[in-house]
Amino acid sequence: MVSIGLCAALKKRGHEIQPFKKGPDYIDPMWLSLASGHACRNLDLYLMERDEIVSTFARHSAEVNLVEGNKGLYDGLALDGSNSNAALAILLNLPVFLIIDARGMTRGIAPLILGYQAFDRNIHISGVILNNLGGSRHEAKLRAVIEHYTDVPVIGAIHHDDRLSIVERHLGLMPSNESHVAAAKIRQIGEAIEEQVDLDKLLELSKKEPLNILRKDDVRTLHPGSKVRIGIARDRAFGFYYADDLDALEKAGAELVTFDALRDTGLPEVDALYLGGGFPETCAAELEANNTLRAQIKKAIDNGMPAYAECGGLMYLSRKIEYQGRTYQMVGAIPGDVEMHEKPVGRGYVHLREDKNHPWPRPNAPAKQIKAHEFHYSSLENLPQDSRFAYEVTRGHGINGKQDGLIINNLLASYTHLRTIGSCYWAERFVAFVQDFKSERENTPTQAVFN
Repeated sequence: MVSIGLCAALKKRGHEIQPFKKGPDYIDPMWLSLASGHACRNLDLYLMERDEIVSTFARHSAEVNLVEGNKGLYDGLALDGSNSNAALAILLNLPVFLIIDARGMTRGIAPLILGYQAFDRNIHISGVILNNLGGSRHEAKLRAVIEHYTDVPVIGAIHHDDRLSIVERHLGLMPSNESHVAAAKIRQIGEAIEEQVDLDKLLELSKKEPLNILRKDDVRTLHPGSKVRIGIARDRAFGFYYADDLDALEKAGAELVTFDALRDTGLPEVDALYLGGGFPETCAAELEANNTLRAQIKKAIDNGMPAYAECGGLMYLSRKIEYQGRTYQMVGAIPGDVEMHEKPVGRGYVHLREDKNHPWPRPNAPAKQIKAHEFHYSSLENLPQDSRFAYEVTRGHGINGKQDGLIINNLLASYTHLRTIGSCYWAERFVAFVQDFKSERENTPTQAVFN
């Protein structure tokens, strides 16, 4: 909430603000993108090499850069803190502002701040923003304690206000593309932050020497000059896309043509399909009702159109989704059925080993290990015994605990979310796959390609 509000408030003042989000996340970046007017970029110390993070940060830096952490300052998978928020702050030479939920706290806030300062002397805590305060008396007590016992300035004190909350679900905040009042909510939060946070002080304390590095572009093009049109579902059901992946697809030679799986009755004229993640289960009735589009998508995939689907996209391409006691018919291109569960089936980082069945071209030898992530409360059931897969899962769950990347004709569908980073340059490979298919189709009689 504070990060969203800071983006909105600073943008209102005329600043160009670029948001970044640490870790694998789609929903928070969607809100931050909408609040700032700039596509949020993810910085992930587990999935990305250090030089990739620095290059990404430098390439997209603006007048003001806001990096929102995940969990606490020192939290992370590694015992040594090498993938914590603190490690990211050190890598990028960033000042740190602690957001402290101070409900019920008074004098105890001092040792909390002092402990954060003492834990790692390489971290510079430039200020604190107090959140969820009980009123003006509570604020005054906290300010007095912090001023007396610490040297950390309080740059903001936000009083509890139910109007500032955002609806949450099992994977965090409700995505902004599902919220009909997202813009109004962001404006409301921005106004509250502007009133209760000293923005001038924040900017003053944030001044740092810019990183003096080369802003390199790591996107490779496997077939330069060959353009293809890729249809991408972007609506309330499907919105989980990394900005860097979309950039990579375009730089590799793809024109991205958006369509709405809920409302559009026909596919645009495209050479391939890309169905990202989201929450199709919450829009299942509308997706089911749009049977004309479902039929077109199934026919296209059955006839060999290249397609890539992740998580929610995989669910949509299945035969049906069972959710909250009801069954909804889906596309049916995947011969399996989706069941929703109360607890996560797969959640966290994933390690994959590419199988020889993988359909996309790779100019080099397959990577020994692909790092990615998954977030799903559903499972894909009743697949045929002879189903083919593109990946062996060595960490995580995937489709069946051992495999992921279901291959149906020229469709690759997985629960895993890939990122075009390191050795996993999936966007370039998918575009090359589409280019090869288009070239073959143009040089082959139509009836030989589409039976």
